Amino acid sequence: MGNAAMEFSGRKFSAEDVELIKSTILMYPKLPQLELASTVCELIGWVQINGNPKTAQCISCLRKLDEIGVITLPPLRKDKAARKPASERKPEDDLSWVDSSSLCECGPIMLEIVQAGGNLQKWRAYMRNYHSLGDPNAYGSQIRYMIKTGNGRDLGCLLFSAASWALAPRDKMIGWTHEGKKERLHLISNNSRFLLFPWVQVKNLASRVLSMAARRIQDDWIVRYGYAPVLLETFVDASMHKGTCYKASNWMFLGETQGRGRNDRQHEHALTQKEIYIFPLQRDFVSVLKGEKPCRSVDYNSF
Repeated sequence: MGNAAMEFSGRKFSAEDVELIKSTILMYPKLPQLELASTVCELIGWVQINGNPKTAQCISCLRKLDEIGVITLPPLRKDKAARKPASERKPEDDLSWVDSSSLCECGPIMLEIVQAGGNLQKWRAYMRNYHSLGDPNAYGSQIRYMIKTGNGRDLGCLLFSAASWALAPRDKMIGWTHEGKKERLHLISNNSRFLLFPWVQVKNLASRVLSMAARRIQDDWIVRYGYAPVLLETFVDASMHKGTCYKASNWMFLGETQGRGRNDRQHEHALTQKEIYIFPLQRDFVSVLKGEKPCRSVDYNSF
């Protein structure tokens, strides 16, 4: 790579930035990768709207630099959870604690935000065991939900995470320039996982869940990140699913993907083409995404 600048996750890294990363690794050779990424974010000013460091994106960037030989990362430390007493942990694929009896009626439903240190491990175990794509490596801003009955029984899981970078039909619909997309891509959230357990056969449940999520996600997002997204997107593999629940929830079909990964800007990774669906969270979403109107946000400087 030499002294050339690079771009990752919408941010340009100058040669000076790369040298700063190298010197930080040399200065703190025993720093865990998570703490190293947080330190780098602080040094180069790579932060979210609310001022929190973009640690997940930074870790991915550092690993890419390590992969191409620009830097040498410290080795990953063993998961601290592995050192917990056996009585306090469950094996990854031991779901004997799950109520998997058939369910055809559930009454009221609710969405519970998944918190780190709370029910995150349960959420991830569900994804590993019951979703065809498994537990995702989600980057950037994200909110996980547990789908539950009114009496607390788990029905499934939802994930809203960072939007796809390369999505031509969406970008054409918005009328985005390259710079405009870099500045406001965070105002779109991708419904990257939706799971209802196979033993849950409740009529219209999937569309009810999607409608509930759409009604509350702006408020949940603004509490966590200080701003509200204005558009939801998702991809449906038409060879496996018909997208019925999205259509029933008034999501709009936009076109098909080009069969590339969410950050594949070099056309290197061929994937299955998928149908694109979008759901506007407010009527003026195009104006907000083009920068003609502001998004809902919290002014942290006013506190």
